[in-house]
This record gives sequence, structure tokens and C-alpha cells, in this order.
Amino acid sequence: MLIIPAIDIRHGQCVRLYQGKEDQETVYWKDPVEMASIWVDRGAQMLHIADLDGAFQGKPANLERVARMKKTVSVPIQMGGGFRSMEAIDAAFAVGLDRVILGTAAVYNPVLVEESIDKYGDKIAVSIDVSEDYVTVSGWKEVSAVKSDELAKKMIELGVRNLLFTDTRKDGTLSGPNTAGIRAFLHAAQGIPVIVSGGITSTEDLIELRELAPQGLSGIIIGKALYDRKITLADAMKVVGI
Repeated sequence: MLIIPAIDIRHGQCVRLYQGKEDQETVYWKDPVEMASIWVDRGAQMLHIADLDGAFQGKPANLERVARMKKTVSVPIQMGGGFRSMEAIDAAFAVGLDRVILGTAAVYNPVLVEESIDKYGDKIAVSIDVSEDYVTVSGWKEVSAVKSDELAKKMIELGVRNLLFTDTRKDGTLSGPNTAGIRAFLHAAQGIPVIVSGGITSTEDLIELRELAPQGLSGIIIGKALYDRKITLADAMKVVGI
């Protein structure tokens, strides 16, 4: 199981949003590329980039920064935010990105998901971000009529082999993960590897989530808890056995 530091980029800076809300932003570092180096120096084996500008605009806005990250660090980098066309996906892989995460497209354009899987295989992941049981879209600004378990099943049928799950109500709140929701999602994912995020605050949270590894939990993204020093990356990795 991987512990994956999150680097959320907005207006060129490394930030965190409370529940994804644009007006509740905290800036943690001026240069996301430098932040990537810091996390890798501290032992990160993978990085998660959220292109918040891209998510809100509907197209990636920070691929140039990711290209610089790839020249700076050697670990795999996955990124989501605004990937709603094949051109955008192609551009991401052209700058060296290791995995592209689709979100809104999974709800509104499943054909794109299928085409991208055909072209890039398991380098494509789908993030299912929820409020209650329903999938959020467009940078979490909208709640769709699609339930998370139904979308997971559909994505698996299309050939998706990597899923992400976030409870948007928990994200950036330091209120603990929605363990029951994660457990239910893992069941819906039918053993497909799942990376989760949202609310992780302490080593106790990680110990609780660690027990879900046999059900398919393959990674945990941590953001605010690392930036606010509620937990260190070294301690988090130690808890999950890295």
C-alpha cells in the first residue's frame, strides 16, 4: 500500500481547499515543483497532482509544471483535473505523466474513457468523488444523479483497472476518513485496486484503513494532514509497512 502526498495546484501555487471550495483556500508553498522535490526527498514513492485550475476550467492548466516535475523527480506522478478530451490526455503523456485520472468524463463521456483505455491501458484511472452516495463533477461544483457504486461497475465494464475514491465532504477537513463509505466502495470495485483520499488526519486513521488492503485498497492520498504536520510522511509510511 502506498502513501501518496497530494500537491494541489491553483494559480501556480501549492494549495489546499476545504471540501474543494474555491473560496476556502490555504496556500502552503509557492512552487509546486519544489514541493514535489521535497516530498520525494522525504521518501515519497509516488505523487498525486490535482490540477484545480484544470478542474474548474475544464481543461488541464498545469502540464508545464508537471513536465518540470518529471525532470526533477524520478517517482511516478499521477494527475487529475480537466481531462475531458483525448487531446488533453495525449498532451499529458507527451510531457511524461505516468497516469492520467479522469473524473467528470466518466459521468458525461464514457466513450472517452473507453477510447483512452484502449490507447493507454492501465495508465488511465478514474476518480469517483462523492457527496453522500452521488458522484460530483466539474471540480466538485455539481452533484450528478449517478451513484458511486453504479459508476464503479460501469467503469470496470469499460476496462478501467485503477480507481480513486474521495468523499468530498471530508476532503481538507481533518475530520477522519469515511471508512464505511470506503469499505462499501471497495466492495463495489470488485477487487480492482483503489486509492482513497479525504479526511485522513492521524496514524490511527491509517491503521484503520490499512486493514482494508485485502479488499483492494492500494494507496492513500494525504494532503492537509501532511502540510499541517498532523502526521509526517515517514510515520505514515511506517504505519502501512513501507
